[in-house]
Amino acid sequence: MSLPLINLEDYNYSLPQDSIAQYPLTRRDDSKLLVYSDQQIRHEKFKNLGDYLPPNTTLIFNNTRVIPARLYFRKSTGAVIEIFLLNPVAPSSDINIAMQATSCCSWSCMIGNRKRWGSGQTLELVLSIGGTKVTLTATRSDDLVSFRWSAPELNFVDIIRNAGQIPLPPYMKRQAEQQDEHRYQTVYSKVNGAVAAPTAGLHFTDRMLNTLESQGVTKEYLTLHIGAGTFQPIKTHTVTEHPMHGEQIEVTLANINKMLEATFLVAVGTTSLRTMESLYWFGVQLLNDQGEEFKIGKLVAYENHPVKPNFRQSLLAVRSWMESRQLTRLAGYTEIFIFPPYKIKSCSGLVTNFHLPASTLILLVAAFIGKDWKRVYQQAIEHNYRFLSYGDSSLLLPGIAS
Repeated sequence: MSLPLINLEDYNYSLPQDSIAQYPLTRRDDSKLLVYSDQQIRHEKFKNLGDYLPPNTTLIFNNTRVIPARLYFRKSTGAVIEIFLLNPVAPSSDINIAMQATSCCSWSCMIGNRKRWGSGQTLELVLSIGGTKVTLTATRSDDLVSFRWSAPELNFVDIIRNAGQIPLPPYMKRQAEQQDEHRYQTVYSKVNGAVAAPTAGLHFTDRMLNTLESQGVTKEYLTLHIGAGTFQPIKTHTVTEHPMHGEQIEVTLANINKMLEATFLVAVGTTSLRTMESLYWFGVQLLNDQGEEFKIGKLVAYENHPVKPNFRQSLLAVRSWMESRQLTRLAGYTEIFIFPPYKIKSCSGLVTNFHLPASTLILLVAAFIGKDWKRVYQQAIEHNYRFLSYGDSSLLLPGIAS
């Protein structure tokens, strides 16, 4: 496996602290929109996105829903223990199943103030849900936390909706507030399981989605449950050694059929793009007889694949494989790491917010539009764009003339 050498400093830039949005705008679609089209840059309002999408565009959305993944327990000594849900372990590693667990479940977690919580020690939290008193307990074994609750008729998702808080990113220097329960979700969020929002989608309103449809834009909804690894800075000396934590994907046969009919694909967010690229590489695996498990490794693009199809050929292989097994839903995991000089296989456009310096997401943007990412970000700073999750947006169309 031959890996490129990446100097992370080449993907750094100076981000003013006051450019980091701490709160959302009153109206979602009032955000600014930087349009990068065929190396030209213009500045717009997000509500006018449809005016800059090519004819016959299909937007690819990530319909994951952020769960209240941050739980706080108080010990009898007064010490507060923070439990941050990462990945379900039992009764299943499938987030959809784990959300529906009754009576008990276990999760891999990050634990704050863990020195005050001994392994095997049980914490207790008393809740009032629908007028019923419910006791939630948590017991730790290393980073594995076992939860039990006294109302077996309630699912785990019901428990955390009442016990947990929306996990705002660490660069928002504040606690989650009531408005975040609504604003840190996309209006089309549907499938519980993410611990971070697909923030490119936060700008869309129901009215805007209807307007786009009237303009001839079609929409497809995939699922990638975003994990806490999305906030993890690159600390390794060699960039390619940075760990990319696995995230669960769901794609339907109907999605694939619509993509095969589509003319121009635009991913809404880096997570949608990672889902699409992962789907491509699953097709590559199938065509090369390299396994039938939908699990995409971090450096899959640099492995040996004698057969290298285009995106359509890869989708056809996935569709054929699903149909032969009478599958209508495809679930898997991806660790895919997208960085220069990787060439995007699936989408010709990308809607995305502005990301942290020297991060995995900056590397993805650089892979998508090349060295012009620096000019795009410099323009955004000079024109007072708001950065990161609650910030403004961009439409990147590297191969489309203005």
